[in-house]
Amino acid sequence: MTNTYRDSKGNVMALVIPAEHSVTGIEFFTRDEDPQQVAFMGHPAGHEIQRHYHNPNPRTIDYTCETLVMRKGIMQVDLYENREIIHSFRMKAGDIVTLFSGGHGFKMIEDTEMVEIKQGPYPGPADKTRF
Repeated sequence: MTNTYRDSKGNVMALVIPAEHSVTGIEFFTRDEDPQQVAFMGHPAGHEIQRHYHNPNPRTIDYTCETLVMRKGIMQVDLYENREIIHSFRMKAGDIVTLFSGGHGFKMIEDTEMVEIKQGPYPGPADKTRF
């Protein structure tokens, strides 16, 4: 079971896939038009995904999405709309969150390790506004 957090207009701000989540096959959590595609895959030993490559496909992305994969620890995630906190939750090792919109901040509750994945290229300081 995933957790989806939305802003006051119903837009998805964050999608959390808990460490315990499991399916057989492929489960997509995002729509085709979303700027970041997120899926969970569970396949038995011996299963093969046919070799492939991705064709050139120009895209326009207005905002940076980021995905965090928790490897160790516990972290509090705060989500903001108009600089006001509207959601707060904790993540643990094995959890994954994709942040689609709004503001966000993090507080480490325990020593934490995570992997961050986001779209490039990185434009430098123009990428974010701190508040």
